[in-house]
Amino acid sequence: MKILVTGGAGFVGSHLCTRLIEDCHKVICLDNLYTGRVENIEPLMENDNFTFVQQDILEHLDISNLDRIYNLACPASPPAYQSDPIYTFKTSVLGIMNMIDLSIANGNIPLLQASTSEIYGDPAVNPQPESYWGNVNPIGIRSCYDEGKRAAETILMDYYRGKKLPIRIVRIFNTYGPNMDPQDGRVVSNFITQALNNHKLTMYGDGEQTRSFQYVSDLIEGMIRMMENEKDFIGPVNLGNPEEYTMKELAKLILELIPESKSKIVHKKLPSDDPKVRKPDIALAKEKLGWEPTVPVREGLLKTIDYFRSL
Repeated sequence: MKILVTGGAGFVGSHLCTRLIEDCHKVICLDNLYTGRVENIEPLMENDNFTFVQQDILEHLDISNLDRIYNLACPASPPAYQSDPIYTFKTSVLGIMNMIDLSIANGNIPLLQASTSEIYGDPAVNPQPESYWGNVNPIGIRSCYDEGKRAAETILMDYYRGKKLPIRIVRIFNTYGPNMDPQDGRVVSNFITQALNNHKLTMYGDGEQTRSFQYVSDLIEGMIRMMENEKDFIGPVNLGNPEEYTMKELAKLILELIPESKSKIVHKKLPSDDPKVRKPDIALAKEKLGWEPTVPVREGLLKTIDYFRSL
């Protein structure tokens, strides 16, 4: 198949491109390198089945003979999406409109949207099932991302109901692994790079807030199963690891896995609208996709630490 991956030079996108190439597909990777990195896709550049197009998803796209579209184009870490919130919102909303147009132009081909657990906001329900509508501040500093992704889901559902567009929506929970940008500001990359450099580990708030961490290969498997599912299942579906960690537990585990580190933990003020809990209910993914994460957190962190050491 001929497959378009937007945001394909990013952390998750580069792993998706690699997996699709390994599965013998032709892949067009579209990325404006706003947060994506050429280094992530360099191993694919010499492959005849891989094409890199440096272009913004907000610009008109004219690509023919496509079979699938995976839309991953959007800054995903809080420092990145908050640095230009208007652009972030446009990328989510106008970007998905461009992808819908492209799907229709190619004969109504399947379009998978990489949505996010952030649509649940600071949840009053834990774990979060897909039926939960969320608790989102529409005017906060995280709203450009949270509400942008929520709006993209709305548009897709309306095209599905009104025009039978074959959509798929996955809500991605915290993901980590090789190809993460060391400076992206996410907690796993922050803690690992700080520990490797003997810097203070910055803990926001009291460290009791929780997250659930899935290794990137588990996410990619779930995304592909969702795209190719034959049950007319469009989602949304949670893709994440239901094993929950406090930030204190994560910091201690990373220091344990980097025994040479001399880093100590310091506390800073909790950012505005930062969720207190985050844990996916993955019963639907198990039922519809036969999917659940298989890589233990300790094993995945060791692979990620090795990657950061190599940089």
